[in-house]
Amino acid sequence: MADPVSWFLIEKGWEVVDRDGGQIGRAEEVIGDEERDIFDGLAVATKLLGKPRYLPSERVTTIVEGRVGTDLPPADVHALPPYDPRA
Repeated sequence: MADPVSWFLIEKGWEVVDRDGGQIGRAEEVIGDEERDIFDGLAVATKLLGKPRYLPSERVTTIVEGRVGTDLPPADVHALPPYDPRA
């Protein structure tokens, strides 16, 4: 397994997976305050409806080069709220 990396390194297009390793989608945008080192979450482009979904940082379990792991069960992916950049 690859070594963990900081949320600062997450890039658009990185794979986002559920707790079983199944693909949820791809990172669309990293949400946070780099100056204060506060990671809020990710906007994830999913296959569901094609609209980005908001993944809060507390659901992220691992970050390795090119991949973000979550604690989401596969059945709960559809429950992620739509990402609203104005919120």
